[in-house]
Amino acid sequence: MNDAVPLRNVRLSRYEAARAALAEAVRIDEVKEIIDRAAALEEYARRAKDTEMIDNATELRFDAERKAGDILIEMAENGERADRGRRDQMSQAATFTLKDLEVSRTQSSKWQQLAKLPDDKFKIRVDHAKARVKGMTTSAPSYSKAEYTGENEWFTPPYWVDLARRALGEIDLDPASHAIAQETVRARAFFTAADNGLERPWFGRVWLNPPYNRALLSLFVDKLVAEYASGAVGQAILLTHNYTDTEWFHTAASAARVICFPRGRIRFYAPSGEDCSPTQGQALFYFGDGGGFEATFRDVGLIVGPL
Repeated sequence: MNDAVPLRNVRLSRYEAARAALAEAVRIDEVKEIIDRAAALEEYARRAKDTEMIDNATELRFDAERKAGDILIEMAENGERADRGRRDQMSQAATFTLKDLEVSRTQSSKWQQLAKLPDDKFKIRVDHAKARVKGMTTSAPSYSKAEYTGENEWFTPPYWVDLARRALGEIDLDPASHAIAQETVRARAFFTAADNGLERPWFGRVWLNPPYNRALLSLFVDKLVAEYASGAVGQAILLTHNYTDTEWFHTAASAARVICFPRGRIRFYAPSGEDCSPTQGQALFYFGDGGGFEATFRDVGLIVGPL
């Protein structure tokens, strides 16, 4: 007997119950419970490769987080909540702290940001999260300490992509990307996680902002170095954190012609448009024989070449 259908029916029943509960929820503890239930459904659906349920559960989780943000904002406006660890003297016992509500500052910040997003940007955020859960994007996860949950992913700002395009002349391939990122990158070809760029041939002029999972990042760096050494890739620009102590950084630096260390930190942005300050600086590696990179990037950072 195939258990897949009964199990899916159980997940569907749980989803419908959670969706109904969210419509009735008015307290933060009620909404938190629904967030947890949605996350569990999301994981079950991911393991079962049930893409329809992944979409439903992810959308439910974000709707619940957005409602939690609305409740937190309303509580603060009504003098019922204080963000600080101590109670507001003006409100006395009527004020709850985040600790009282068993909500972390990270959760509070994230949920309130979702609540403040206009509907169009909120939808982009949800659609991107669905793709991430289904493994359809390899774009870099958040650069913010407050986003270690991996819920959000951050793309390179247009300014830096425009510099790269100017330096390369054109971007033929972005091998670790997503359709939303391509609104900025506009590569002639691009690979998502579903395409598995690590197993496909690379070519031409490459722009690479790799996934920042440590294992995957090393694999993408090794792939770039190998494709460049073979001659398949004529020029490339690799954007990473400036982790100068890592093996992959030394691998890239040994093969690159020059490296640019930008002044200040690059403010990456989310699919919905908000930006985020990273926790450290970045490095741009240039692979190739052209002089366009140095001429383009010398005014935005320190250019370091081989001894």
